[in-house]
Amino acid sequence: MNNGLPDEKVLFLSDIFPTGYMAAENAEIQPGDTVAIWGCGPVGQFAIRSAWMFNPKRVIAIDRVPERLEMAKSDGRTEIINFDKDDVYDRLMEMTNGRGPDRGIDAVGTEAHWRGSFDAVLDKAKAALFLGTDRPHVLREAIWCVRKGGTLSIPGVYVGFLDKIPFGAAMNKGLTMKMGQTHVKKYYNQLLRKIEEGEIDPSFVITHKMPLDDAPRGYKIFRDKEDRCIKVVLKPGMKAA
Repeated sequence: MNNGLPDEKVLFLSDIFPTGYMAAENAEIQPGDTVAIWGCGPVGQFAIRSAWMFNPKRVIAIDRVPERLEMAKSDGRTEIINFDKDDVYDRLMEMTNGRGPDRGIDAVGTEAHWRGSFDAVLDKAKAALFLGTDRPHVLREAIWCVRKGGTLSIPGVYVGFLDKIPFGAAMNKGLTMKMGQTHVKKYYNQLLRKIEEGEIDPSFVITHKMPLDDAPRGYKIFRDKEDRCIKVVLKPGMKAA
């Protein structure tokens, strides 16, 4: 318990809630903006909920995993794009009358899935030949999609040397790009107050609770996206099912 709150409500103050909130803050969201968020995993889910705290007009979430998209739109406001069904660039241009979203958040990073596009095929080939490490498809796509003069926030982790990045487009469009490791302690008290005041219940992201002994199984179902898993919480002392 923390300040009388259940563990599940404060657990994510140690990582993913501040990460999603800092991502939204870095995006420089203004009232009335349209925000596109790539990735609806745990960090993406908190980026979505945090983005709404800055009063945008629209939040658009992008993923392909059904349960992640369902959670993203469960607040009744967030719009979704399934990139297995729609071309993200074309769909965003259609949704914004050709302008592009004002703010973008890359909550994916190096783990972007292969989806058959030329750059993704090239990334996969380079990784197989040990000529590359990262798969920055989302970063490339976000640069193309965010409107001129917009802001791109990057909480997604990249680990190596990225190439084929359309940096000329970023420069010519006048994009602001903000990124970095999360300053967890900076946000702790601020976000704790939001929980205490009922503005957000971070436990919404939990789909599985398991005893500590089941940690290997928990990691596996999260990695393999089994059993509609989005976030696993391990509870020492909990009895196995």
